[in-house]
Amino acid sequence: MIEMIKGFLILTGALFMLLAALGILRLPDLLTRMHATTKAAALGVILIMLSVAVHFGEVAVVARAFAIIVFVVMTAPVAAHVIGRAGYFVGSKLWSGTVKDELRPNYDPLTHELKSGLETEANAVHQPRESDR
Repeated sequence: MIEMIKGFLILTGALFMLLAALGILRLPDLLTRMHATTKAAALGVILIMLSVAVHFGEVAVVARAFAIIVFVVMTAPVAAHVIGRAGYFVGSKLWSGTVKDELRPNYDPLTHELKSGLETEANAVHQPRESDR
């Protein structure tokens, strides 16, 4: 029974990673590619680490596997956000089928300032930083 669980976890994890790789090849722009890779690849790594924990069953290996799972869960969304934001700021083209670009009205490409859309008159005034002088 344990062998079947391990095999299922490994195969499912590998299929999710394959799906992530296909997403990189097939999807049209940076943001959709990132979505595929962060979701599918993270789930693939999690499933494979669970199979490692089940296979070895030793406390040290299980602890390391769960540490890797926590690390992936914490870092994958943050990394995707930072890469997506950087890609948008450097001018990566969006897919022609993109319905709504929510950053466009709040982003100034000349100053690279991104406003939240919730500014008041008092806090919307640009305050030069020390590095700007």
